[in-house]
Amino acid sequence: MTNESMGPQDSGAHVESLSAITLATHDMPRAVRFYEALGFRIVHGGANEAFTSFALGSSFLNLTSETHGPIQFWGRVIIYVSDVDAFYRMALAHGIEPQFAPRDAPWNERYFHLTDPDGHELSFARPL
Repeated sequence: MTNESMGPQDSGAHVESLSAITLATHDMPRAVRFYEALGFRIVHGGANEAFTSFALGSSFLNLTSETHGPIQFWGRVIIYVSDVDAFYRMALAHGIEPQFAPRDAPWNERYFHLTDPDGHELSFARPL
């Protein structure tokens, strides 16, 4: 990026922190037992849910259930930004095409996903 190109500071949106890492599992009950045995505290979901979130300091470790065939999805990195909609517009302005427009989630975050050039899924979010 050159000094003349638009950067995050130009849009008013910027990266604030790593919010969470989401990992895929074929067996949510087994995975939940594993993380609970290590002392992780569930804050959303549980052994019988498709999505579970554990407190990890000020961040989270999430599990998502992948039930068909081999796990094709390694996981996702969730990054908190100052303004999700402004960050989305900045990505578009740089020719980056997110998977969908920002939306509000039932777990009280506004977010959107995009995939980096190597196929890693990134989620940019902000608590509501």
